[in-house]
Amino acid sequence: MNKRYYYVKIAIDVIIAAIVLLILSPLLLIIALLIRLTSKGPVYFKQARLGQHGNIFYIHKFRTMIVNAPDIRNADGTTFNSANDSRVTSIGKFLRKTSLDELPQLIDVILLDMSIVGPRPELPECINIMSSEQKIKLDVKPGMTGWAVIHGRNNVPINERRNLDAWYAQNYSFLIDWKIIFKTFVMVLMSEGYINDHSKQHNKN
Repeated sequence: MNKRYYYVKIAIDVIIAAIVLLILSPLLLIIALLIRLTSKGPVYFKQARLGQHGNIFYIHKFRTMIVNAPDIRNADGTTFNSANDSRVTSIGKFLRKTSLDELPQLIDVILLDMSIVGPRPELPECINIMSSEQKIKLDVKPGMTGWAVIHGRNNVPINERRNLDAWYAQNYSFLIDWKIIFKTFVMVLMSEGYINDHSKQHNKN
């Protein structure tokens, strides 16, 4: 862990998250209204995730699916995503494609549960199938974007993603973080990698 940069990184995270939330507050309000007007259910989706050191926290996203949607996974246990997923609402498809559904995680950054850049947070049960090397990713706060994201996002097999995240946890720096942020903007503008339907899926319910 880069101890010298660690606390600087936290301060930068909170400052950036607060500024972005303030600037984007009109957009966030519009998105919230559209979600409420186009489908029944809450505006936000909350789910337990693995945080730093394996601690559990609740991640926040804009709700993109219908209420009580079945939990469908790929064969490797990752979340099934498809451009034609019938569980996703009309506004939800747009939010996912543009990654706007992730913006409420800025709140998680301010709460110190997440970072702007870090390994993407996984479901709590995933800790039981990670190798000891992959668990190194839990040494740092999970992020809104990360090293694995810019190397293919959902198109990268989950074990490779975990290995990339573990590498980041051991090597992160100011320059690497800003490289990730820049490449993430490019990927979002190009709508790259947000779909993960390349594996055989099954319904867990």
